[in-house]
Amino acid sequence: MTVSPFAQKRDPAPMLGVAVVEALVDAIVSGELQPGEHLPPEGLLSAQFGVSRTVIRESVKRIQEKGLVTIVRGRGTSVAPVRSWNVLDQVVLTSLIKHDDTFGVLDELSVVRAQLESVMAAGTAERRSEAQLRQLRGHLQRMRDSLEDEATFRAADVDFHEVVMSASGNRLAESIARTLFDRALESSRYRGIDPADNFRVTLAEHEAVFTAIATQDAAMAQQTMQRHIIDAWQRRRLPTHLPQQY
Repeated sequence: MTVSPFAQKRDPAPMLGVAVVEALVDAIVSGELQPGEHLPPEGLLSAQFGVSRTVIRESVKRIQEKGLVTIVRGRGTSVAPVRSWNVLDQVVLTSLIKHDDTFGVLDELSVVRAQLESVMAAGTAERRSEAQLRQLRGHLQRMRDSLEDEATFRAADVDFHEVVMSASGNRLAESIARTLFDRALESSRYRGIDPADNFRVTLAEHEAVFTAIATQDAAMAQQTMQRHIIDAWQRRRLPTHLPQQY
């Protein structure tokens, strides 16, 4: 009888490795380990995390792949300069947002996302189909109908952006923008605090984007999308002097 591979006992090492990678990334991104500083030897890390040297060795390779460390035979492992980090990596970007006390990373993220999505909005205005317009209308109507229902409104908002991005045909911009947005949404810092009229203002901004796309005004679609993303972030942005929740 063939035994399913899912029924076999699994080695816990991969999960342990994930925890070690996240802890090491946090130590580097938070500044606990500074660029140029050496990581502790394998033996010390093994004892600290309670895992084998093999798990430590593989975990260090993973953070090397993320650009956070440099491994030199005979000289050990040192923290790489910030410019070498892969900031689009899921673990790295999540940690950057987590330790971003001044919101500088989220400010940058919003600017980059606005640039990418505004270009995609222009592309969508030029090439949108009637089926895609119907999808956008449907998401707008869901937003109108759910001004008092936060979860439904936010879901319709995200769906609207998803259609704009996918309809643009710009796969690279879509992939990068989605990575940025997904990581940001994991943080309560990015969600911030909604002003009393935020949903109505947000709806009006989406309607302006839709009108530009529907009339195939690429320049206006780009302008309204960029303004919407930047303004929406500024409305939600928390004061930097208050204690933040992750």
